[in-house]
Amino acid sequence: MLKAVELCKSYGAQSLFDRVSFHINVGERIGLVGRNGSGKTTLFRLLLGLEEPDSGEIGIPKDYTMGYLQQHLQFTRPTVLEEACMGLPPDKEYEHWRVEKILFGLGFEDLDMQRHPQELSGGFQIRLNLTKTLVSEPDLLLLDEPTNYLDIVSIRWLEKFLCQWKRELILITHDRQFMDSVTTHTMGIHRRKMRKIQGRTSKLYHQIMQEEDIYEKTRYHEERRKKDLDIFISRFRAKARLAGLVQSRIKTLEKQQKHEKLEKLVDVKFKFTSKRFRAQEMLNVRDLGFHYNPSETWLIKNLNFSLGQRERIAIIGKNGKGKSTLLRLLAEELTPLKGQIKRHPRLDVGYFGQTNILRLNSGNSVEEEMMLTEPNQNRERARTICGVMHFSGDIALKKIGILSGGEKSRVLLGKLLLRPAHLLLLDEPTNHLDMESCESLLEAMQNFEGSIVFVTHNEIFLHTLAEKLIILDRNRILFYHDKYQNFLEDIGWENEEAKKEAFPVTTQVTQKESAEIAAAPKKELRRARALIIQKKSKALRPLEARMKELEKTIEHLETEISQNNQLLIKASIQSNAKAIAELPKINRELKTQIDFLYIKLEKAHRDYDVKARDFEKEKEALDNFGIVLNS
Repeated sequence: MLKAVELCKSYGAQSLFDRVSFHINVGERIGLVGRNGSGKTTLFRLLLGLEEPDSGEIGIPKDYTMGYLQQHLQFTRPTVLEEACMGLPPDKEYEHWRVEKILFGLGFEDLDMQRHPQELSGGFQIRLNLTKTLVSEPDLLLLDEPTNYLDIVSIRWLEKFLCQWKRELILITHDRQFMDSVTTHTMGIHRRKMRKIQGRTSKLYHQIMQEEDIYEKTRYHEERRKKDLDIFISRFRAKARLAGLVQSRIKTLEKQQKHEKLEKLVDVKFKFTSKRFRAQEMLNVRDLGFHYNPSETWLIKNLNFSLGQRERIAIIGKNGKGKSTLLRLLAEELTPLKGQIKRHPRLDVGYFGQTNILRLNSGNSVEEEMMLTEPNQNRERARTICGVMHFSGDIALKKIGILSGGEKSRVLLGKLLLRPAHLLLLDEPTNHLDMESCESLLEAMQNFEGSIVFVTHNEIFLHTLAEKLIILDRNRILFYHDKYQNFLEDIGWENEEAKKEAFPVTTQVTQKESAEIAAAPKKELRRARALIIQKKSKALRPLEARMKELEKTIEHLETEISQNNQLLIKASIQSNAKAIAELPKINRELKTQIDFLYIKLEKAHRDYDVKARDFEKEKEALDNFGIVLNS
């Protein structure tokens, strides 16, 4: 058991920990929460021995190992696979399959295995470091914001992986859903103290709120009682016959425990300013296509959609598939190579993108950069937004040039809060925010009166906000007219079913059932085999019917497109302008429907194959048992 006793840590006048004590038991997976600057990362550095506490001690068992996701990128092996294998423990140094399983789960592909690590993007280099950390199987795994560098599919894989983690884990993340899904306990840094509970983050926050409410009520009643005693003493001090009673009150006052007033914690409150938009349609995208290199495949191809008032559209997909590129096209930072984006001439757009960091003036202070957002900006309002983005007091006078990448991102987000807009384009706005700030941002996005198109890997935002989706998956782009949960149930992510094989699951024949079969006479094997065949037929028949129905619908729609093409030829000959304008639109809609149905058909085939394979394994297990029984 690892334990910390009476830890104190300060940096100048800023005190992070005041006599903090806690312990970590075997097998506990702990979510570490606290506001930005509360000391979460500092605690990791203390546990790793990278820093020393001002006082107190940390007790670490003998031969206890810790694994920490390194941010510095230093590689010594010529290939990704060899570099990742360096993380394997000495007794498993040749078990490369463990490494490959994690690399594939984190988004690497077969071709990446033999690439040099320096050829990878910064995000994938961090994933490589994460692989080395996970495969090393330390006694205590320390993860500080691991989801910042992952796409949504990899995050979902990592969540499943960590749920299977048998040793100890401490996790820092701004993604509450991810934390609550993975952890068994929550530990919070609050007012320079530490508290730990079994259960989710909401339970800890509720407990803290109740305790502080009781504390404040107690302090209020004590102040009232002190005031009453002061009045009594001053009023009757001069009266001799009440001297004994006065002295008694004085002693009571001296013994009374003093509760200091709690320091007021400033909650982050985001609020986007919307402008009234009178038209029905903000923008219209038709046959949009784009790539960066003619020799490469199209990142975006044949995308069609329109955006109306107060809509919420999420762009989702793996990294490198074109999500940020699409936002840059909508923001007019890039020019389409095919198709067009028609924006309403009076549309006012607010855009938050990582490339915008380059537009910040490095010589300006944070406050000056905020003031430049709007010509008639009120300084008090700009200062307020600086505080909201954790640039309060003199920190607002820091120059942009010395800020970290995360701090610059917060400056960009602050500038967006100051600028009224009809439409917000947001690219991963939750990165570099703490959990409380993310929740405030979610509320602000819900309350914004305009429309929002956003990219995020945070599934809480997707479940809560997204009304429609632009999906970049399976090497295609699809506009999906429904919510994220329906997408997961109806289509799902490519190969996610295959990745489930990386985790042990209960097979259809449980140990108990196997024992019962083993105890049964031979004739029971025949009955069990017949039952499996019956169950297989019952389970697969609806899927077969579903596939036939989808194939029939696709065939019908393709026939309709063919008929429309004939009508279009006829309309061209007859110079029928109305038909020439309408028929291509109808065909585009039909093609979108066909693409959607093909994805459904692919999923139905996968589901069919998975279930059929499971029944075959069950039948094979019975057949093998029959061979043993007969031998």
